[in-house]
Amino acid sequence: MKGLLLRLSALDADAATAVRVIAHFEALLGGGLDPASLARSTAGLAGCPAGLELPDGRSARSGPDGVALPGAPGHVSGRVELEPAGGVWLERAGAPGPFDELVLEWMAITARVLAGRPWQSRVPQAADPALVELVLSGREDAPDRVRALRLLGLSPEAPLRVIAVAGRPGTDVGMEAVALLGRGGLRGTVRVARAGSLGAVLVQRPEGPGRKGDAAGGGSPDDGVGGGNSSDRPASTACELRAALRERVRERGTAHGTAQGIRVGVGGAFDPLEARTSWSQACAALRFAAAGSPREAVADHDELGPVALLADIPVERLRAQEDVRRLGRLARGERGERAGHGGELLAALAAFCRTGSLRQAAGELHLHHSSVAARLTHVEKELGWRLRDPQDRFRAQLALYALRLADGGEDLGGG
Repeated sequence: MKGLLLRLSALDADAATAVRVIAHFEALLGGGLDPASLARSTAGLAGCPAGLELPDGRSARSGPDGVALPGAPGHVSGRVELEPAGGVWLERAGAPGPFDELVLEWMAITARVLAGRPWQSRVPQAADPALVELVLSGREDAPDRVRALRLLGLSPEAPLRVIAVAGRPGTDVGMEAVALLGRGGLRGTVRVARAGSLGAVLVQRPEGPGRKGDAAGGGSPDDGVGGGNSSDRPASTACELRAALRERVRERGTAHGTAQGIRVGVGGAFDPLEARTSWSQACAALRFAAAGSPREAVADHDELGPVALLADIPVERLRAQEDVRRLGRLARGERGERAGHGGELLAALAAFCRTGSLRQAAGELHLHHSSVAARLTHVEKELGWRLRDPQDRFRAQLALYALRLADGGEDLGGG
């Protein structure tokens, strides 16, 4: 029946089905668990053979009928590695199913618990899109919005923050959002729904917006945001999202399409009756995000500060600006001897503009610093900038932001 549920859900993939998949593994985590039962349960859920090998050498394979399978795996249609060794996999004869990535991700989370890694449960709840739309609306009466908040399990008194999530073309953004947040990345009460072409995430925390660490100054050192001692204050919402993306990329490899395709915009914390303002900020911040590194894929309206005002400039004016036009040609691979490598060039430029350090940029991109230096030299040659000059670096950063806004936030900076 569980395999059938997934096959039927393929006809209408949504966040609610993703939550059901997560709930299945949460139930496993709440009871007695061993490698054989995990393989057996996952195979029944996915409707195909499943297997795992833990770092300590324990392994198991099972068919969807619950019968243990001997020997090595057959055709592995999807796999997630475990650290320091081992992995989990599905053995589907045809193309991967619509929920295979989510099943594998949660199978891996469960396998880590088997290997001794602690687990804390914070599953986001799929919400009624009509209720979320009502909360985000500026046209409905306040009593109706209060009623919608209560039906969603949210308080009309505590501050509310809204997050916008975009995925790769052809993916279900609700499922993408649940898959990202299901690993417990966000503290507080979390509700997820589709809002048009985007995923809308409502987050409510009891501490409120004035709490330390929930703004730009609360970033952790490896995010390159803010400063101070991060050990005495919680990470900001944006930092938690970047950490979740970073873990997902680490699990699946830096070139994995789903991890690379997610972009997130974070709005500010407001009175719940002003949720539409946070949603507007989240959608504006999303335009600054570029799929690729977790640091670039999550844009926080609070962190952007006055740079967010660029989103108010008409797209036509941004596209007409000369720096933006030249950077766009470079991004599309139309110029110079590195034609066709525009994404690599922009990724190097973005990392260097943000860090101001060649070695830090190289570390973030997992490249040798000489490779990054060569890419930056090419950018300087084509655009006439001296990136060691703070003024030119600021100019380049503005041009990068303007290019993302002009192109609707498309992935021009990944790599």
